[in-house]
Amino acid sequence: MSALTGDHFIGGTASRQGKPSLRAVDPSSGETLDPAYAEATAPEVDAAARAAESAVDRYAALPVEARVAFLRAIAQSLLDLGPQLLERAHAETGLPLARLESERGRTVNQIRLFADLVEEGSWVDARIDPALPTRTPQPRPDLRRILVPLGAVSVFGASNFPLAFSVAGGDTVSALAAGCPVVVKAHPGHPGTSELAARAVIEAAERTQMPGGVFSLLHGGSPEVGRELVTHPLIRAVGFTGSLRGGRALFDAAAARPEPIPVYAEMGSQNPVFVLPGALAERGPAIAQGLAASVTLGVGQFCTSPGLTVLIDSEAAAAFLGDLARLLASAPAGTMVHAGIKSGYWADLSAAAALPGVRWEARGAAAAPNHCQAHAALLETDVATWLREPRLAEEIFGPATLAVRCRDRVELSAVAHSLHGQLTATVQGTATDLIDFAGLLGALRRKVGRLIVNGFPTGVEVGHAMHHGGPYPATTDSRSTSVGTAAIQRFARPVCFQDVPDELLPPELRRANPRAIWRLVEGRLTQAAS
Repeated sequence: MSALTGDHFIGGTASRQGKPSLRAVDPSSGETLDPAYAEATAPEVDAAARAAESAVDRYAALPVEARVAFLRAIAQSLLDLGPQLLERAHAETGLPLARLESERGRTVNQIRLFADLVEEGSWVDARIDPALPTRTPQPRPDLRRILVPLGAVSVFGASNFPLAFSVAGGDTVSALAAGCPVVVKAHPGHPGTSELAARAVIEAAERTQMPGGVFSLLHGGSPEVGRELVTHPLIRAVGFTGSLRGGRALFDAAAARPEPIPVYAEMGSQNPVFVLPGALAERGPAIAQGLAASVTLGVGQFCTSPGLTVLIDSEAAAAFLGDLARLLASAPAGTMVHAGIKSGYWADLSAAAALPGVRWEARGAAAAPNHCQAHAALLETDVATWLREPRLAEEIFGPATLAVRCRDRVELSAVAHSLHGQLTATVQGTATDLIDFAGLLGALRRKVGRLIVNGFPTGVEVGHAMHHGGPYPATTDSRSTSVGTAAIQRFARPVCFQDVPDELLPPELRRANPRAIWRLVEGRLTQAAS
């Protein structure tokens, strides 16, 4: 078991220039945890960015096999940390050990999935139009297009997923898989967990002989470290998961640079659930149970937690809301990952409840005398209030949902069309409902990144077809995903090679296709030589 030191890591080298002042706090007890971590200084931020830049060309030029070995070594190094990683994450976040063990499994499987993707190779989207020297009226040159790494990437760890969306999480791994060195800004809520994960990445880099600057970790509790990273001229892209306020600040800072860069920020979502009349009549109690479980899962600290429930008023709807209220009222209080999230939850919930036309329908079991304990809640309103009060369209991050009771399908459609961009939307309906409300699905398709039928939004499968994104303000770029193998495309850009000799081309573009990847040759996918 390795002792925590409180260090930053610039490449593989420990650094601690500032005065240690930042400590994690156990949210379940309020106990301050050692060691103390210092804010990264401006010279340390600069050194990390320069180290990453020094590795850009060397890392991108490595054989694919070396990058694959590095990714698989990271997965194994995380497992080799054993219980120490889980126990520290539990102490810093209050998340149950069983949940953290599952999250570690997801993180490791995610890394291995990207290793398999890079090994297979077709993700580079090779496109080839061979030369046509005799074409008239003009010959066609030989054109070969491929995705190449963007360069050094800065990743910001998320508070609610200390493993899967943090130091060795999806943003970091997809950037490394694309061939980009990474500088991670650790979340200040779990610095010890971040240090352990960083040591695993560094150990894997050393074991597989990666360039020294391929990975760095910086700590900091103030916005300044993040701002310096995003505005550093050697950083070429940013991955972020967190609040709308934080993501937008980084996006604006990146856009204001003399040379703007992309910020792929996932920032929040209400994840509306539309419960249609036939489904209410057929299985209302079961839907209420499933929805209550989804709302309270992880104390509501999922970006896909269903914070909005929309239904047409009826006796069945009233019974459904009564069931949902009882379930949420009886839900035990839970520990949120840090005091800032708890205070934000209560402030946003109280502000929404205080609006004219909004009613409390349920509050969960009384919270224990703990600054991070939160209870579940159900608010209720009508469509006129929903449309009048912009605040109701803002995410309340925590175990609460707002029920909007509509008089008819016209009002239900008005709610759907008024939604901001969302990560997900769910429709609970019978086969007849889905035909009768076909226009609803069409309206929601314009608003979301993932459309769910007869399920619940919590639970994001890591795979090739997953899209975890959505129109603003869910993300800053609705075309990108932060989960699944398509996430790699955020950190690559296309380059076209025209009439370049075969021996100077990347292997994926050479005429013999030595890697046997799938390529688009004159508009047709093939593994043949060209």
